Amino acid sequence: METTAAPHKPAGLPDGLDTPQRYWAAFGLLLAITTTVLDSSMANVALPAIAKQLAIDPAAVVWVVIAYNLTVVVSLLPLSAVAERIGFRRMFAMGVTLFMLASLASALSVSLATLTMSRMAQGLGSSMLMCLFGGLVRNTYPLNKLGMGISLNAMTVGLMAVLGPTIGAFILQLASWQWIFLVNIPICIGAYFCVRFLPEVPRSHGRFDWVACALSVPVFGLSIIGLDAIVKDPTRAALCLILAGLAGWVLVRRSRGQVAPIVPIDLLRITPIAFAVGASAFSFAAQMAAFVSLPFYFRQVLHFSYGEVGFLLGAWSVGVAVMAPVAGYLSSRFSIAVLCGIGAAAIASGMFWLIMLPVDTGFGWLMAAMLMGGVGFGFFQTPNNRALLAGAPRHRSGAAGGMQATTRVFGQSFGTALVAIAFNISETRGAFLGVVAAIVCALVAVVRTDATSTLVALSCLPVTASVLLVLSAPSATLTIFRLTVVLPTETWFAAVLWEPPPRATLPVCAATARSPSATALPALAFAKLPKATA
Repeated sequence: METTAAPHKPAGLPDGLDTPQRYWAAFGLLLAITTTVLDSSMANVALPAIAKQLAIDPAAVVWVVIAYNLTVVVSLLPLSAVAERIGFRRMFAMGVTLFMLASLASALSVSLATLTMSRMAQGLGSSMLMCLFGGLVRNTYPLNKLGMGISLNAMTVGLMAVLGPTIGAFILQLASWQWIFLVNIPICIGAYFCVRFLPEVPRSHGRFDWVACALSVPVFGLSIIGLDAIVKDPTRAALCLILAGLAGWVLVRRSRGQVAPIVPIDLLRITPIAFAVGASAFSFAAQMAAFVSLPFYFRQVLHFSYGEVGFLLGAWSVGVAVMAPVAGYLSSRFSIAVLCGIGAAAIASGMFWLIMLPVDTGFGWLMAAMLMGGVGFGFFQTPNNRALLAGAPRHRSGAAGGMQATTRVFGQSFGTALVAIAFNISETRGAFLGVVAAIVCALVAVVRTDATSTLVALSCLPVTASVLLVLSAPSATLTIFRLTVVLPTETWFAAVLWEPPPRATLPVCAATARSPSATALPALAFAKLPKATA
């Protein structure tokens, strides 16, 4: 394919790759996803061993993780802009090479300083790969198979998220912590041999905006630092967020008239993409809020062992991995808006079911609730990502992929901040409030769909929760009454009395603008439900 084709003529681009090139390109992409996800999860497991062998204070060793994450978040969008100018293949090869060499350097580190610098290099290499994932998927698969390609990525992420801590613990049981990083090398070599099969898209020949690149660092870096410090140091958090907001204001004004800006505000002008980004941010916030608060809930409220907590959290990832291919198949045959609405509603239902169960409920019911949350997350993410990637012009697929990755990181940071605020409100009820925050975020993702999808999703909530509570907690009579009588009644009256606003003010579905939208109906009864008693 001619790599110097004008970016304003995407009509000549082929619709995905032909086989068998498509298979090899997909294999290389999955290897890159595997090594980045495994590295992040296994490194967290190795922190105690690293601190012990290198004689590092446990409070300081967390910088091994912080440095990696900050490097990723501040470099995603600038690197996606670079990839559009130098080509996807070259960026992929550079990212794999840097990640592999940095992994070797991390394994050879003998101090906190050298390990932190090596992890920053790993974060840069990981960012060079992560910013390409969305664009590579969009250009590897034909449009009618795009949902399946996205689902394969989601399934790989789900499986590696489950296996990562287990593999890391197994490596530490048999060998030293250095092998946590050395295991990346053979995977990177396999991905490197697939570079020549990757798709190449027309490159952007616009001038690279170094000033915008520099401004993007405080926008994203200070935002993450501010969210992290919002409870521990409110003054510092407020200062960081204000400075990030000012830098963001300057960055947006500077990028407004550019054809292919580093911060893709041109894509955010496309209404379905803008709503898909917002819904994705809140869904990842819901996931992270649940994953941060639930270990405390399981340990402090339900008094489970760490092994049992691991099984419960693993059920979520299994649900994501199982449902992602199904959602990919359905996304090309049914309304994406309805699929996203049902998926987000399933997340909220699973978490709501979980916190309403009595403390003496059987372990299997808790596993089922976590599995339902994971199924909902997988059911939501695949069609929503398809809407985001398919809605962007082909020559801006790299920017769309970078925006997708940045949205994920910001959503997760926001969810973590919500849990910190919940624990600051009440230390004894913080875990419960954190799960409630996850439910609220999932419901916000629901209302990003059109009127029909929102009503379908919200009507599923009381029915689903009622059936599940009847099966798992038969004594929760009052709870079931309010779910089956109060909430449907309020919803019916709200639907009858509701009058739509003028058409120009209607929100557009996160996935498609084909049908008119409506403001979602609030689930008022949720706030009134007490915890069921045995």
